Amino acid sequence: MPELSVVVPVKNEQDNIQPLINEIQQSLQGLVSYEIIYVDDGSDDHSFAVLESLQKAGDVPLRILRNPQSCGQSTAVHLGVSHAAGRLIATLDGDGQNDPADIPAMLEIAKSFADKQDFLIAGYRKNRHDSKWKLFQSRIANKIRASLLGDNTPDTGCGLKLFPRHTFLKLPYFDHMHRFLPALVQRSGGIVKISVVNHRARMAGVSKYGMLNRAWVGLVDIFGVMWLQRRNRMTAQCTEYRHDQSGA
Repeated sequence: MPELSVVVPVKNEQDNIQPLINEIQQSLQGLVSYEIIYVDDGSDDHSFAVLESLQKAGDVPLRILRNPQSCGQSTAVHLGVSHAAGRLIATLDGDGQNDPADIPAMLEIAKSFADKQDFLIAGYRKNRHDSKWKLFQSRIANKIRASLLGDNTPDTGCGLKLFPRHTFLKLPYFDHMHRFLPALVQRSGGIVKISVVNHRARMAGVSKYGMLNRAWVGLVDIFGVMWLQRRNRMTAQCTEYRHDQSGA
């Protein structure tokens, strides 16, 4: 049984798959027992064929899951984590902008937690290699999210994260949940730590996301997470009240 499962959701990333897998192997070989799980989220290029070829070659501890049509990044990540065998999960974006060489430092941080403890180590792309327009969008989105959710996380959009499998599976599942993992983990009583990570230009291809398909659904999702936070606080207060009234 591997200790770590690296979950990578992809959609139309045929040219980025092998280089990224090579980097994952270089970063983790001899450090930890691991598996790599790629979730093909309805690609209509040669992504699935590339993955099948690498799996058949037998040189990579690779497992492949596939959505016949695109279901979104959160669904792809949830599918990968659900099928993972590792106690710990590392997630990476499939475009190569996340650097697998940052995973060992996250594993070191993870050693400070007990086996059953809930936690999340979130990557922080302190020096991003994106366009000025994309950086502007992210700054605005991060300020709005942080002010409304109070998650004290500078960069929830970074795809590089590390957490126990059991922590993730107890979180409420909804579309776009991957953008709010720090707030959701904190809501469940878990601890969030930040790890500064490398950020690179996309290896090949083009981004699948733009301002319009982030902004409006993002606002709706923030209000949904705020509702979850409020409901959790109310439940905790009522539990404490019942405890006090019992005289225990």
